[in-house]
Amino acid sequence: MGVLGCTSRTLNGAGRRASDGWRLAGVVWIALLLMIATGLLSGPAAAQTPLRFVLDFKIEGPAAPFFLGIDRGYYKAAGLDVTIEPGLQSLDTISRLASGNCDMAIADVNTLIRYREKHPGTAMRAVFMVYNRPPFAIVARKSRGILKPKDLEGKRLGAPAADTTFAEWDLFTKLNDIDRSKVTVENVGFPVREPMLAAAQVDAITGFSFVSYVDLKDRGVPADDVSVMLMADYGVTLYGNAIIVNPEFAAQHPGAVSAFLRAFVRGLKETVRDPVAAVDSVLKRSEEAKKDVELERLRMAIRDNILTPEVKANGYGAVDMARLEKSIDQLSLAREFKVRPHAADIFDPSFLPPSSERKVTDPPPEQARHRE
Repeated sequence: MGVLGCTSRTLNGAGRRASDGWRLAGVVWIALLLMIATGLLSGPAAAQTPLRFVLDFKIEGPAAPFFLGIDRGYYKAAGLDVTIEPGLQSLDTISRLASGNCDMAIADVNTLIRYREKHPGTAMRAVFMVYNRPPFAIVARKSRGILKPKDLEGKRLGAPAADTTFAEWDLFTKLNDIDRSKVTVENVGFPVREPMLAAAQVDAITGFSFVSYVDLKDRGVPADDVSVMLMADYGVTLYGNAIIVNPEFAAQHPGAVSAFLRAFVRGLKETVRDPVAAVDSVLKRSEEAKKDVELERLRMAIRDNILTPEVKANGYGAVDMARLEKSIDQLSLAREFKVRPHAADIFDPSFLPPSSERKVTDPPPEQARHRE
């Protein structure tokens, strides 16, 4: 009886230990599931949120910060499975975003403002300003006698009808006292815009500065014969391209939107710090791209559109809401709004990373070298 009693007690003890083990395992699994459900678990152990992102144009140097985030694993580390596609132009990109064809995109914020007016039910807003200063430019040949805005009178201007820059032509002429009746505007396609100027078939064109200027040089036009009139230098105080989010995606995945922006800021900072390395993320995705060409585009975008005094003071991504209000007023000089929007209707700062993460290193190493 003593042996049996001892054996019975031993078995009962083992049973209790097994039961305790199962209970402990159950607690661990419950905790794990709760962590996943509340987003506390990230990385390989948690599911990656798919996020489809569309550019405003083809893959060129200034898109480097977006692709760098993929190549260096910043999005993946943030729990995102990001795919990035080229676009045609801002209006097309915004239309795709509105239809749910993508989740987030980069496009001209002024085109967004006009799109919202034509589609009153649209709730899309920008959440991160990439181009604090727009790259809108009139690019001309000095040899055709064009050095300043008034010189466009009596000349031929090549402009694609859907061009984001051409959308601001009326505003530019008003601010610079240009008689539009004295300028012959020819509707040209995007692919032939720079070739027509290079062949002197037109005297000037509208376009993004870092697109048209670099393309002309690449086509053999001497740099000292190219006149680049940035609209921002001639009274146009608008903002430029911004990251925009589909409102349904933002409502369903607010954490994914914030995570994307935090990862993008990392890629943007790295791009500004070392554009030579960052541009490789573009080259590997475009067979026709040439490093010197795309690197020059990227450097121009950083210098003229991204790293402005306002950004150096306030950090990447934010906007001055008072300036945005004034830019809406400026847009109304060319086309009056049926219902004037307000800055808060256009830009939502709630997804921005903390200001400490968006702070600009002053000066970035490469920018410092250029100034020496």
